[in-house]
Amino acid sequence: MNNGNLGNPIGRPQRCILFVDRGASLSIGKNVGISSTAIVAHHQITIGNNVKLGGGVCIYDTDFHSLDPKSRQNASEDSAQKINKPVSIGNNVFIGAHSTILKGVSIGDNSIIGACSVVTKNIPENEIWAGNPAKFIKKQSADA
Repeated sequence: MNNGNLGNPIGRPQRCILFVDRGASLSIGKNVGISSTAIVAHHQITIGNNVKLGGGVCIYDTDFHSLDPKSRQNASEDSAQKINKPVSIGNNVFIGAHSTILKGVSIGDNSIIGACSVVTKNIPENEIWAGNPAKFIKKQSADA
């Protein structure tokens, strides 16, 4: 991993993919549990402290390719036109297995993402969201 900051040892014996592009950053806080996760940073991904990522979670801060079909036919145009936006995951967040967090998303402290969810927009702190696309389920107590 290049340009990364690991606060402490992470994960379980399952293989994880952590990719950090040149000029991008990935910051992982303390006491973070990661299992069979793919994290791809083309811009910036920040993961807070005490975060748990279920098996098969994917976190991307990029579209990987241009949305314009003509640009995708040329590798340099395709790369130049992809959209990258930072991802921020707060403290004490739990993201259920096989969920996907997409570019530009911020997840607030103490929030929970249900298994197999696709998160496409910001989630405030102390909330539970689930589904594809993820939708608000309920507010939870900050003390929970």
